[in-house]
Amino acid sequence: MNIVITGASKGFGRAIAETFAVQGHDLFLCSRNPAALYKTLEALQLHYPERSIKAMPADLSEKSQAEAFGKWVLGYGVPVDVLVNNAGLFEPGSVHNEPEGLLERMMAVNLYSAYHLTRTLIPSMIERKQGHIFNMCSIASLHAYPNGGAYSISKYALAGFSRNLREEMKPHGIKVTTVYPGAAYTNSWAGSGIDPERIMTAQDIAAMIHAASQLSPQACVEDIIMRPQLGDL
Repeated sequence: MNIVITGASKGFGRAIAETFAVQGHDLFLCSRNPAALYKTLEALQLHYPERSIKAMPADLSEKSQAEAFGKWVLGYGVPVDVLVNNAGLFEPGSVHNEPEGLLERMMAVNLYSAYHLTRTLIPSMIERKQGHIFNMCSIASLHAYPNGGAYSISKYALAGFSRNLREEMKPHGIKVTTVYPGAAYTNSWAGSGIDPERIMTAQDIAAMIHAASQLSPQACVEDIIMRPQLGDL
């Protein structure tokens, strides 16, 4: 299968890329940081030389770049079997005092990136009546929490996009899965003082996404909700 993963240079994205590569799939990767992206690409190509792994830097918060990345993928003439809309950004804040423009920034990175890339790639999926789209939301999409502010609002919006897309794609044979991960140890938690044993690993989330992608055509996992064993922090 051909797997498209955004925000693939680190964290969940890189773990998802590694999980699909080790299972024998080909990858199209994207990240807004060229140096980090190409470092990840080099590592993956070294460990999985038999796989086709390609990467293109792009800031998907910009509509033109999201569309350009999607067209770049389509330009290879291969079917897109799985799209993982993982690109995202967290900045803490509260509605009453967070910096001006933070909501617009969070919406652009966490929602519009997925919206515009999906709109670019989905016509080819509809034509084939096949494909699976994963939208990386958050526990913050389900429950408000202090200092969540614009980030939580944008993740609620992404969950709404994903649920709506699920209903739209049912007659087209395309699966849509909304992923709600709780705390997992990635760069965001490095230096936080949190014991890595207290929270999940990025590989935990990647394993569930891969498993959901392997079901029969007549089965769709609509929601993946994952939390640390001891619950949210």
